[in-house]
Amino acid sequence: MEQKRYLKWYNMVGYGSGDIAGNVVYAFLTFFIMIYLTDTIGLNSGIVGTLMAVAKIFDGISDVFFGSLIDKTKTKMGKARPWMLFPYLGCGVCLFAVFAIPTSWGKVAQYTFFFIFYVMLNAGFYTANNIAYSALTALVTKNEDERVQLGSLRFVFAFTTSTIIQAVTFGLVEHFGNTAQAWRMVALIYVIIGIISNTVSVLSLKELPEDENEPEKENEASEERYSLRQAAGLLIKNKFYLLILGVYLLTQLYTAFTGVGTYYMTYVLGDKDLMGRFATALNVPMIIGLLLVPVLIAKLGGMYKLNYRGYALATIARVLVIVAAYLGNIPMMLIFTAIASFGMCPLQGDLNAVIASASDYTYLTTGKRIDGTMYSCTSLGVKIGGGLGTAISGWLLAAAGFIEGGVAVQPESVLSMLNVMYLWLPAIFCALVTFLLTKLNVEKANALLLKEKQK
Repeated sequence: MEQKRYLKWYNMVGYGSGDIAGNVVYAFLTFFIMIYLTDTIGLNSGIVGTLMAVAKIFDGISDVFFGSLIDKTKTKMGKARPWMLFPYLGCGVCLFAVFAIPTSWGKVAQYTFFFIFYVMLNAGFYTANNIAYSALTALVTKNEDERVQLGSLRFVFAFTTSTIIQAVTFGLVEHFGNTAQAWRMVALIYVIIGIISNTVSVLSLKELPEDENEPEKENEASEERYSLRQAAGLLIKNKFYLLILGVYLLTQLYTAFTGVGTYYMTYVLGDKDLMGRFATALNVPMIIGLLLVPVLIAKLGGMYKLNYRGYALATIARVLVIVAAYLGNIPMMLIFTAIASFGMCPLQGDLNAVIASASDYTYLTTGKRIDGTMYSCTSLGVKIGGGLGTAISGWLLAAAGFIEGGVAVQPESVLSMLNVMYLWLPAIFCALVTFLLTKLNVEKANALLLKEKQK
């Protein structure tokens, strides 16, 4: 039986454009915050890493909190859209602030200024916006195919934005004078783009009425009256949530360490302009693959096999990136980087649909619908994985003897550490994700539960 369709093409494109806003924040921070802080402001990479790690404590608390608030929200705009729209204004202010550290201040004041706005950005405004954006997948359509299409389009926009940011940021900074003021100008440009794209995304969608999203009304009262503690308990009891959270953490660690490419290109390969070429190799195959994901899922009859097989291919390709790097063959590094990215694209395209299925699993096993709380794994994984990866990067660079201030040459110990961080760790993370994906067959679990209920 053909599933009912809920969305027009412009709704899907509008939804996808929301990840322009998300990556204006995420990609800019992931790939450029450390090199801005160390080479432009002159802060110590180890101290910055420690501040980022401490900030993750606040992030971990805020994710389930905002997810629970979204579940309990009732407005004319729906549950998630208000939380997506208004907090992004705060995202813009805080993103500008972390790239506008006053250069005339002392180091303690600079560290404090950075920490305050970094925590506000990650634990507050970005959390609310990102969880709401992800939860919309389950709130605007019940059609599984449309959920996959939304996820694919979302990440097409995400990786396109990330590619552009990685390719043009250094050039923009140099255009504006390659100073602290130049970074502020670039941040302001990205903030304006983010606010516009986020607003367009919110206005392009409409959430389904509650009676359509909650078809079994005998459970309505219990669904609306659970506490934050109960919501957290429901998440912990869902093994698929824990697996998805693990996958998110590892994929964001992968992204954080490939983000060390700004240092790797500058100091190991000796040409920071290579950043754009490697960003293209990372993201263009992903974009192409994402467009194929809905077709491949339909052909294979589900997401499970496609996801873990794709990551197995990515793991092999990342190992070959290591081989090519030690041979000094940059073209082969680019080719295997592209193959790895292509292998990762199925999971990127259907992960929101997998989370929606995990939310369905909680509903089928407990009778409670907690879509917003369930989607807290997206923000929790993104921030803890990405933030912790950036923090560990800072610690490792400091331990290796990194010299702040934008020097032309780094010690040999730093170059060796950059090889470990940019080459070896991403391959290890790919292998671990592959293992977790072999356990993540939520589609089969839901089918069995439905079959039991029909008896």
